[in-house]
Amino acid sequence: MSNRLTYALYTGCTARESTPELLKSTLAVAKKLDIELVLLDEASCCGASHLQDFDDFLSLVLNARNICYAERLDLPMVTICNTCQLNTAMTKERLDSDPKLRARVNEALEEVGLVYKGTVSVRHFLYALIEDYGLERLRSKVVKPLSQFNIAAFYGCHNIRPSQLHNKMNKGEESPYRPTTLDDLIEALEGNSVDYDHKNRCCGFHVDLQAPTTSNILTGNAIIDAYDNSADFMVTPCPLCHLNLDVKQEAALKTINREARLPVLHLPQMIGLALGCSPEELGLNHNVVPVDLV
Repeated sequence: MSNRLTYALYTGCTARESTPELLKSTLAVAKKLDIELVLLDEASCCGASHLQDFDDFLSLVLNARNICYAERLDLPMVTICNTCQLNTAMTKERLDSDPKLRARVNEALEEVGLVYKGTVSVRHFLYALIEDYGLERLRSKVVKPLSQFNIAAFYGCHNIRPSQLHNKMNKGEESPYRPTTLDDLIEALEGNSVDYDHKNRCCGFHVDLQAPTTSNILTGNAIIDAYDNSADFMVTPCPLCHLNLDVKQEAALKTINREARLPVLHLPQMIGLALGCSPEELGLNHNVVPVDLV
């Protein structure tokens, strides 16, 4: 009997378009760890926490449809975006706890030949690695320890909040005030985890269109806090946080009148470095702030 872990991978939009290095590095890490990821190519956008403001029911149907594709495979779903995780998990929670709402959603899903059953779990890849694969097992796979690096974990909002939802979707608990799992992962890779105030704060992504200056201040404050605490690079499990911290870094730091250059890695890029993946396998050439770590 095989102990190989297999998941249905819901990539969301960003990892396929704006941050292709995230999907590339996720697949590279899964290959190194002998984890099978089945891509849900028929899945669509989760609504990005914006559709939900305009049409709550449509967002439920959209996310239930995505979950149905994992149910069809009878595989647990993993996400690689904090916002996708939040929207998909909220949909599951609401439909599993409200039979009348689930019936309404399934009536809409009949048009595309799908039925939401609520039979699969929905978790971020970070927690699947920690809780299913295990930190000790991951530690045993490290071939290039990250011991020379001070690494600032940036959790983002949507993967750890609301805590009640997070705790229902995962096996363990994560404090939204003092999260530890990403730091634990850094230490399992033999890196030095940086403690800094902004690790669990908002990056500003979801207010960028309405209040770009506010967004830049939030982004810049997080970057400079990590930088001032001697971080060699930041790491985040969310591609939307990565877009702000990496792509907008220069503009954000200019807004708060500071100068710095701090590489920002996606979660699987950091893991891949420790597992011996090449820069090409991890798509490090796509990062806007140069990653000169190998």
